[in-house]
Amino acid sequence: MIEKIFLIPVLAIFLFGCETMHLSDRSSPPTEKRGATYLFATDIDKFIAALPQDAVSDKKIQVEEVIDDNGVGLYGVYRPNDVHGKANLHHIATTETYYILKGHGTLVTGGIIPDGVLTPPNNITIKGTSIVGGVSHNVGPGDVIIIPGYTAHWWSELDENLSYISFRTGPYSKIDIH
Repeated sequence: MIEKIFLIPVLAIFLFGCETMHLSDRSSPPTEKRGATYLFATDIDKFIAALPQDAVSDKKIQVEEVIDDNGVGLYGVYRPNDVHGKANLHHIATTETYYILKGHGTLVTGGIIPDGVLTPPNNITIKGTSIVGGVSHNVGPGDVIIIPGYTAHWWSELDENLSYISFRTGPYSKIDIH
């Protein structure tokens, strides 16, 4: 279950980040008032529990345009430990932030994907079998990982099934990176 004490500050930081991305470009506040979006822990837990358990699942929970064409999206991710995932690098200025809910694994970030190829349908993601020259960290429940756009990332090892939420911030039209 998501610990609300950690989730609320993490979400607030990223919503604030999206709201201030182009603050210097804005001379006055927006004229359109927007309401808040609430995503409750019990609903997120149910969403992730309903994802397919036999493959890597990365599905949109909610995406919102926040201001000045910037957006924030929340995705639920499930990774079974017996399915080897690919290394990814998204050629886009969308930052992904993972909040680990259940499970433990080794995440490699940075470096290069030596056998990487651009993949359809959107041709913004390079995928390959591994990363060379990255940094590895073992992560588990409660850990937060911030992965800027244009950064290679790969789950090199999963000790058990892994579930997490991924916050994606950047240009609203580019939040859906898969």
